[in-house]
Amino acid sequence: MSLVSFSVQLVPWLVRGSRCMYSQLAMAKPCILATKLGAPGGIYQCYAPCIEKHFTIIPQEEFVQKRNSLADNIQAVFVWGGALKVDSDLLQSLPNLKVVVNGGVGVDHLDVPLINSFGVKVCNTPDVVDNATADIGMGLMLASARKILEGHNFTVSHDTEDLPESSMGTDVSGATLGIIGMGRIGYKVAKRASAFDMKLLYHNRKQRPEQEERAVGATYCAKMEDLLRSADFVMVVVNLSPQTHKLIGAKELAMMKPTATLVNISRGLVVDQDALVDALQKKAIAAAALDVTYPEPLPRGHPLLSFPNVIVLPHIGTHTRETSGVMVERMVTNALAALSGGAPPDEVKV
Repeated sequence: MSLVSFSVQLVPWLVRGSRCMYSQLAMAKPCILATKLGAPGGIYQCYAPCIEKHFTIIPQEEFVQKRNSLADNIQAVFVWGGALKVDSDLLQSLPNLKVVVNGGVGVDHLDVPLINSFGVKVCNTPDVVDNATADIGMGLMLASARKILEGHNFTVSHDTEDLPESSMGTDVSGATLGIIGMGRIGYKVAKRASAFDMKLLYHNRKQRPEQEERAVGATYCAKMEDLLRSADFVMVVVNLSPQTHKLIGAKELAMMKPTATLVNISRGLVVDQDALVDALQKKAIAAAALDVTYPEPLPRGHPLLSFPNVIVLPHIGTHTRETSGVMVERMVTNALAALSGGAPPDEVKV
């Protein structure tokens, strides 16, 4: 055999050996199951280095095709959005799974007791979303009140230089904001609103300490009805639970001022959308500004998309480069802690 012929035969073997070596090196890192990075519903590709520094990522699509050979390697599941479903079938197929880490604070899409029953921890990324979510709440309120989208659309397609009477907005400064849910995010909304000299009312399961109320000038409403009847803007900032499912329905909307605006930055199912459509049609309230709906995004042709006084976003409250990056870092931190046998900093307890 000539040297050239031998070299030609040797190259594929070397390539296969190189691939095997790199595969083994990758597999030396703990494996996580996740929606393919960069795919619809997955973590963006730009955050891959943060994850791949510590883990080997097994994309969900590859796992479905090679479940038998990959299942034993997976020790963590990363959930980003709702693309990856963590159900009993998946849990039963992952014998070495130790933790399910959710990107974001809400875990209503995860059956935490079920996951825990398999001896698997659940973590989320709570504190990192607070500022971005509070910002989007203020942005929605301002955009709705000052008709910013209408102003933009007028500039793009105007036939006249004269603004119509309907283009006039309402003042935010000095108006009354009612916050339903004064947790971490709700309190950050209150701090922002106080800078606009807004009068602040809030309803919460527990009243805030007096010094915290005084710091933002907030008044506690033990009954949500009192807040609804008085507020110019009602902002919903609660977690989704059986107690808050359709918390704002026909009865609550009827209590609001006909000049009031509903802002929802919590979860879509906290508001009864059919009741909201009815209230808007009857002009029981003046406007709505929503970052969350059900489903997300709303299908084209949905009645809520037909109102000129309604703003609907596709759940982008935490959708910033900085916040998303910190969320991914926090997911990695929680997973590493769980896999080392330690206590994850953001374990969800039920």
